Amino acid sequence: MQTDHSKPDLASQSISAEEWQVRRDLAACYRLCAMKGWDDLVYTHISATVPGEPGHFLINEFGLAFDEITASSLVKISLAGEVVDGTRRRVNAGGFAIHAAVHAARADAHCVLHLHNENTIAVGIQPQGLLPLSQHALRFYELIGYHDYEGLALTPQEQGRLVKALADYPAMLLRNHGSLVCGRTVAEAYVLLDTLDKACAIQLKALAGAPYAHQPQAAVCRKTRDQLLGDGSPEGALEWPALLRKLARLAPGYQD
Repeated sequence: MQTDHSKPDLASQSISAEEWQVRRDLAACYRLCAMKGWDDLVYTHISATVPGEPGHFLINEFGLAFDEITASSLVKISLAGEVVDGTRRRVNAGGFAIHAAVHAARADAHCVLHLHNENTIAVGIQPQGLLPLSQHALRFYELIGYHDYEGLALTPQEQGRLVKALADYPAMLLRNHGSLVCGRTVAEAYVLLDTLDKACAIQLKALAGAPYAHQPQAAVCRKTRDQLLGDGSPEGALEWPALLRKLARLAPGYQD
């Protein structure tokens, strides 16, 4: 089946200013991930809840690359992965299954980012998972889940196991598969993924260069994690405007 990737007509739809802002932020997140090389052809997804519309989410049209995503190209779907915006565009409902499970279980997960970025896959393969080897890694000290690989199809039973392993953590390594990050905002999800990817890259370099890697004491790890968490407000508020300015210079058009 060939998908029509022509620009959808949103003029006839009632889109609130709040939804349009989420669309712009989500499109920016897709473009930023593409610039980092975190995309995987037309696979993997970033989803966000639609403000004021419980049970509705925005996601990329299946067949578009991350660097093609715009605010208007995002598709509105239900928790079951059904298109609800009146268009005939196609989404990868199977790929949304992970996102659906997390959105259903976590009211705070307004943005769910699942990628196949190489650094997180490699660290997820390592039995010990993410080690407290860097300040970036300490952001996730005792705050990261792990889910064992069970194949391509995500059954309802596996959805339950995945959500249980994620618990209330902000991030998870899907072993042999990729990464999953939950954000209270799109900005927070992106910044958390950026931190996690750096932590994994540092670990891979450290373990490749020496048979032993020095780790801070547990008390120091917990103190640093708490310092990085600060007052608990959503992360990314300071970084996001700078990232959007970068996009405006290097990859304009995502706001359309």
